[in-house]
Amino acid sequence: MTITEVSKKYGLSADTLRYYERIGLIPPVHRNSSGNRDYTENDCKWVKFIKCLRSAGLSIEILIEYVDLFQKGSDTISARKELLFEQRKQIAEKINELQDTLKFLDKKIDGYEERMLKFEEELKISE
Repeated sequence: MTITEVSKKYGLSADTLRYYERIGLIPPVHRNSSGNRDYTENDCKWVKFIKCLRSAGLSIEILIEYVDLFQKGSDTISARKELLFEQRKQIAEKINELQDTLKFLDKKIDGYEERMLKFEEELKISE
């Protein structure tokens, strides 16, 4: 696949794909005889994996650390798992915060019209 095809498929810019390759988040992509990147199925799996982890909120720094550990082999499984566990914990905390915010907004929305009508009536009276 060309970089344009991969870009469209995963919703990432070509610049982002090049950047991910340059910093080592995805392995070096094979080049065809013209020197253009030719993404394999395995390359695409890496792109999908990194995109997923970025969507989960992992920073570039954490991803670099994770990929570095991955490349060191199975001795790093527990360290990689700990990185993912910590990120999961942070996401769960964020979800709780968002749920609290949602409840607050729901409370504000409930009865909004009645409160606004009362407020508007009070404004009219004071004019």
